[in-house]
Amino acid sequence: MSSQEIPDENLPAEQGPAHGAVEVADDPFADPGLPAHKPRIQDIDERAAKRSERAVAFMFTLSMLATVGFIASYVIFPVDKIVYIWPFGHVSALNFSLGLTLGVALFAIGAGAVHWARTLMSDVEVADDRHAIEAEPEVKAKVLADFAAGAEESAFGRRKLIRNTMFGALALVPLSGVVLLRDLGPLPEKKLRNTLWAKGKQLINMNTMEPLRPEDVAVGSLTFAMPEGLEEDAHDFQNQIAKAALMIIRIEPDNIKDKREREWAHEGIVAFSKICTHVGCPISLYEQQTHHVLCPCHQSTFDLSDGARVIFGPAGHALPQLRIGVNAEGNLEALGDFEEPVGPAFWERG
Repeated sequence: MSSQEIPDENLPAEQGPAHGAVEVADDPFADPGLPAHKPRIQDIDERAAKRSERAVAFMFTLSMLATVGFIASYVIFPVDKIVYIWPFGHVSALNFSLGLTLGVALFAIGAGAVHWARTLMSDVEVADDRHAIEAEPEVKAKVLADFAAGAEESAFGRRKLIRNTMFGALALVPLSGVVLLRDLGPLPEKKLRNTLWAKGKQLINMNTMEPLRPEDVAVGSLTFAMPEGLEEDAHDFQNQIAKAALMIIRIEPDNIKDKREREWAHEGIVAFSKICTHVGCPISLYEQQTHHVLCPCHQSTFDLSDGARVIFGPAGHALPQLRIGVNAEGNLEALGDFEEPVGPAFWERG
C-alpha cells in the first residue's frame, strides 16, 4: 500500500529534525559582539587608583635601588671572595650580588609596567574592521587620535609619581652595562709607560745571566739583555720582560748615522727595545752587514745604525733606544728608562 492510499488521520504527526541532523542557523557568521565592559575598582574609586599608583612607583623605586646596589657590588666585593648562601652553597659574593641586584632591577621595571597597565590604563576592548595596507588620510588621522586618546587614558600626564619614578628606573638601568665595561680588563694606569729599567741597573746577559761588559760584545754581534734584579721564576717575569727585553749590538761609531743614537751608546754599543712596534713580536733576526733587524711576524725592518727607524713593513714607529754607560765595576748599566713607551699602539695612547 502506498502512502497516498493512507488516510490523513493515520499519517504520523510532523516532528523535529531526524536523529543526527544539524539545525542550521540563519547566519552562522554573525558577529557575537563584545561582552559588556566591567569597570575595575580603580576606575570607580580614586583611593584604589592611588594605591595602585603607589605600588607601581614602589616597584620603579625598587628598581633604582637595585641598580645602585649592582654598581655598589662592584666596589664592595673583591673578585675572589667566596661566601656561603643557603641553599646555593659556597658561591662568589660578587657574582651572586650582581645577579641578584640586576635581576631585581629588571624584574621590578617589568612588574611595575604590567601592574600599571592592568590597573590604571584603560582596559576597554575596542573592535575595528580590517582595512587596506595603505592607510588613507582618514585612517592616519584616526590612528593619531587613538594614540592621543591612549596617552590620555594611560594617565601618563596625570600620574606624575609613576612617570618620574619610571624615568628614574629606565635612566639608571643602563648604568649597569657601563659598569660591566670594567671587566674588559684591568686599568693600565702607568704600567705601560714605564719598564724596570732605571739609572744604575746593570745589563744582564740572558744567556749567561751574568752582567754584560763592553768586551763581551763584539762588533757585528747580537746579544739579548734584561735588567738586573729580574728573576725568571718571578710571577710577573713575562709581563716585565715583555717591556724590558733589550737587543745589544756593537757598531763601529763611524757607521752610526743618528746623532742621538751615537751619544746614547757606549763605544758603539747600542741598546734597543726587542719589542716590535707593530704588534709586539720579539725581534731576533739581525743582518750584520746592513745593521738591519727583521721582525719574524710581519717582516717589519729597522735600521739600527740610523736610530732604529722603520725602513720596511707595517711598523709605524722606530724602536725605543735605552741610554747606557759603564759603572765602576766596568759593567754596562742603564742611565735611565726608555724615553718612549715600548711596544705597539701605545704611541697614540700615551
